[in-house]
Amino acid sequence: MIDHEVVRVFTGPHGTGGNPLGIVGDGGAVPDGPARQRLAAELGFSETVFVDDASHGGVDIYTPSARLPFAGHPLVGLASWLRRQGRPVSVLRPPAGEVPTWQEGETTWIRGRAEWATGRRTEQYATVAEVEALPAPPPGEGWLYAWAWEDEAAGRVRARGFPRRGDAIVEDEATGAAAIVLTARLGRSLTIRQGVGSRILTRFHTDGTVDLGGRVEAVTTAR
Repeated sequence: MIDHEVVRVFTGPHGTGGNPLGIVGDGGAVPDGPARQRLAAELGFSETVFVDDASHGGVDIYTPSARLPFAGHPLVGLASWLRRQGRPVSVLRPPAGEVPTWQEGETTWIRGRAEWATGRRTEQYATVAEVEALPAPPPGEGWLYAWAWEDEAAGRVRARGFPRRGDAIVEDEATGAAAIVLTARLGRSLTIRQGVGSRILTRFHTDGTVDLGGRVEAVTTAR
């Protein structure tokens, strides 16, 4: 097994939830795409990120079945992990483009664009109870971000994410890219409660960018 570490991204206020992320700190140990795809499938996380150039922010992201040009939870998680390793960066560079990152207290932030997160459909439900009652996954095909207002005036949302791409990930515990898409479509900043207890923060900007933030907790070192 290739050396990797695991963090939980978008944990709730009391350490609940959080989406596990696999981090391969030495991307050169897995130098080609097919090998990275096989390792991501073997690890089984919703995403695994490979660090190709820590000082420059060069990264490569895989689900168990696909390579992604951009994803929120891997970039938030990696930015926090690099900072804790004593190698903080101000910009990460996945294939989609330059992604600024910074820290505010316990919250790690990145800034991205909804157009980088293609193929994610959002569907509003009338009540939180309807979202929570959905089977995993709901019938249908394609990435579904199911959501309802918990408190519309306060910008609080209850959401669940279903990749529905045919791999082992039936439901994502916390999904940064879909949160960016929803924020852009609603045109407002949000506090999102997703999965069993994850918390995602977003900030909407009129220039088309969205800030995405959350808490990150270390889990294990695996070798």
